[in-house]
Parts: sequence; structure tokens; C-alpha cells
Amino acid sequence: MPSTCWSPVRWRCTSAILVACLALPPLHGWGADAALRADVIYGQAGGVDLKLDLSVPPSGPGPFPVLLFIHGGGWSAGSKRQYDQAVLASARQGYVAATVEYRFAPQFPFPAQIEDVKCAVRYLRAHATELLADSGHVGAIGDSAGGHLALLLGFMAAKDGLEGSGGWPDQSSRVQAVVNYYGPSDLRSVSTSNPDVVRLVGGLLGTTDLQSPMAALASPMVYLDAHAAPVLSLHGTKDNLVPLSQSEQLHQALKRNGVEEHLEIFAEAGHGFGGQDAERALALARDFLDRHLKPR
Repeated sequence: MPSTCWSPVRWRCTSAILVACLALPPLHGWGADAALRADVIYGQAGGVDLKLDLSVPPSGPGPFPVLLFIHGGGWSAGSKRQYDQAVLASARQGYVAATVEYRFAPQFPFPAQIEDVKCAVRYLRAHATELLADSGHVGAIGDSAGGHLALLLGFMAAKDGLEGSGGWPDQSSRVQAVVNYYGPSDLRSVSTSNPDVVRLVGGLLGTTDLQSPMAALASPMVYLDAHAAPVLSLHGTKDNLVPLSQSEQLHQALKRNGVEEHLEIFAEAGHGFGGQDAERALALARDFLDRHLKPR
């Protein structure tokens, strides 16, 4: 497995691999190597079956920490499949891992997206016994729009709502660690000079008024307090879609609240990493997640 398998890139499956993914036996003890269980229905919302792809460690007594991957795509595109290889790699490294799909804007405006990924966290906790999962050690990792949703999972408390009605209401949706690949942290301060940003954020919120209550409702910074999960952010200096200032402001606020954090800045990198930047980001993410999710 290449070491870049956790990196947020677009993965393409051949038809043979896809057939193999859909024909695997369920749950723990899948054999000598980790295997993927695809298109597991984790909930239902808006008349849509919500699905994730799942893998568990191939051996060991458990319980194992949990890691949820959330893809990017401007809240309106992308696929959970881009993280299938990362899920398999994570299972080999001792995680119950899943990559989640969520409803897309503008057909389903916010808060549909956060309601869905919260439901996915609750599903994994509800099935902790079956999966040999440690429900007290759950992390989220996402890129771009997925990073935004991962931050919301790490900051929002039960009192903040937006849990939706997808299922498993008796479980907590909060995570204990977040890896944020260049996700926006405050939609009220994104750049309005970039028409792509205006289009994507407007599609998510149903309005281009960034001072609207909806923009605040969708901004992770609004929910940040001393109880927030630790955050690792990875961001490039040449990101023209989500500027570095979004992560800089986020980490200043985390420091003010006494929350463990680290911002790693990638010189000359844009919205997406490759080569040595991808390798460096991957090593940092692995170390951060292992420190926070694997009990000593």
C-alpha cells in the first residue's frame, strides 16, 4: 500500500476492484488483511439512504479507535470512494475506519451535510460492540468541505443541535480529534472576490449573504470553546480557494481557548497537496491521530 494512501486525492477504482469491494464478507475477522465493506446504509434522511464504506482491523482483540473520513467537493460533489484506500490503510494500522457520503447542496442545503456526518458518527458508536470499536476515541479527518464538516464534529455539543433525524439518537456525535486539510473555519469571512467561493458557499447556505444567520450557523468558529477537540490543520500558502487566513484565525482561537492544536503551513502549496507535501501531511496526520485516539 503506498504511503500516500491517506492523502486527500481522487481515487479511481477499476471495475474489478469495485466488484471485489461489493462481494466481501461482513465485519471483524475478514482474513489476513483488511477488507472493505462498501455501501453500508448508516441512516436515512430526506428520503435518501445514507451510505458509508467500512473496514476493521484484520486481527487483534480490540477495542479499536474509530476514524471517519469526510470527502471534499464544495459540499456539492465528490465521492466517499476517494478515501477507500485510506480506510483500508487505517484498518491495517489499528482503526475501525469509514468513509462517508452525505447529501449534496444545493438540492439539500445546510444543515443536511452536518446532520448526515453526525449520523455516521452515531451509527459507528451504536455498532461499537459489533465492530470492536472504542466509542470513546473517535476522530474525523476531511479535506476542504470535508475539513469544514470535521471541524463541526469536533466543536459542536449536544446543546448546539443540528443532529437531524437520520438515526441512532441515543448516541453522541462529537469526536475527540480532528485533522483538517484546508477546510474553511468561518463562512462569514470567506473571500467574496472569488466567484467559485461565492457559488459554492451560496449553494450550501441558500444565500450569498455571508452575514446571515445561516452563515453563522454553518461556521465552526461559532461553536469553538474550551471543550473543543484537538485540531491539526494542514494548509498551503497559495490556496486560492480557502485562504490560509481561515486556518490561522482558527488556530489563534483554539490557543485562546486552551485547546491543543497545531497548524502546519505548506509553503507554495495550493488547494491540495502532492509529492513531498502529501507525504509530510500524511506523517503529521498519522502521528496526531495516534497520539489522541490510541490509549497508551
